[in-house]
Amino acid sequence: MKIAIIGAGAMGCLYGAKLSESDRNQVLLVDVWEEHVKAINDHGLFMEEDGKLINYKKVRAVSKAEDVGPCDLAIVFVKSTMTGEAVRSNRSIFGAHTIVLTLQNGLGNVELIEAELGDKNIIAGTTAHGATMLGPGRIRHAGAGKTVIGELTGDITDRLVRLADMMSSVGLETEVSDNVMGLIWDKLLVNVGINALTAITGLHNGQLLDYPELEALLEAAVEEAHQVALAKGICLQYEDPVSHTKDVCKATAANKSSMLQDILNRKKTEIEMINGAVCREGRSLGITTPVNSVLTNLILYKQRYIKTD
Repeated sequence: MKIAIIGAGAMGCLYGAKLSESDRNQVLLVDVWEEHVKAINDHGLFMEEDGKLINYKKVRAVSKAEDVGPCDLAIVFVKSTMTGEAVRSNRSIFGAHTIVLTLQNGLGNVELIEAELGDKNIIAGTTAHGATMLGPGRIRHAGAGKTVIGELTGDITDRLVRLADMMSSVGLETEVSDNVMGLIWDKLLVNVGINALTAITGLHNGQLLDYPELEALLEAAVEEAHQVALAKGICLQYEDPVSHTKDVCKATAANKSSMLQDILNRKKTEIEMINGAVCREGRSLGITTPVNSVLTNLILYKQRYIKTD
């Protein structure tokens, strides 16, 4: 299978590395970071995992989609704010039968891809893996977990099962779901409770529960998002998303959230696709989301400061 990973950040590299281990796969990482691309092509991709440093030499990297051509599978791993542009600028990768898989954070990615390519070949999902970029050509696998994927229609198709089996065969444990939008909202609610608060405070995930005032904000932000999901008729997996979010805090206690990493690395965050998306969806339904609004605006302020510093 010819596979393109669009966005060779930490998560894109993680999936690219694992998928390249199958002799049946040709994996190409597509990214605009020239130093990163060169390091991978010159020395392979290095990944720290379980206390070991592993060199994945089969994966290749390119900076131009024209050097890739149409693929069997394209996995979109750019930040949500760049989804539309990433698809447009890499159109040569998407053939008539290319399966497009998004495992991105936040809401709106499916719609942005659909606007460019239509919905026929899109598969969506979530991943519980964690990864951190350490430098050009080098990442750390920060935590393992399941990947869950599904058709937008809710059907369990042959192509969905084949894709899940292929990913599982290289160590990316993958399940199929008939309710992928519910899963995306499940993950959104976790991100709503953790990401902005850690980015504002600089705390690791687990530390949010050490401070009652922060725990109260986490609870309020998640409950606002929960009410929006219920009003939209979303079928969530977790009946108590607040408790689930706290469980995730505990399970990933030592992790720095992706949004905190963005702030520390002076990069634009995905706030408008996470807490900001809850605010937008709430407004469309006449539901107020004051806590999420405050968290969104505080992160937007921090981004403004970063840009002008």
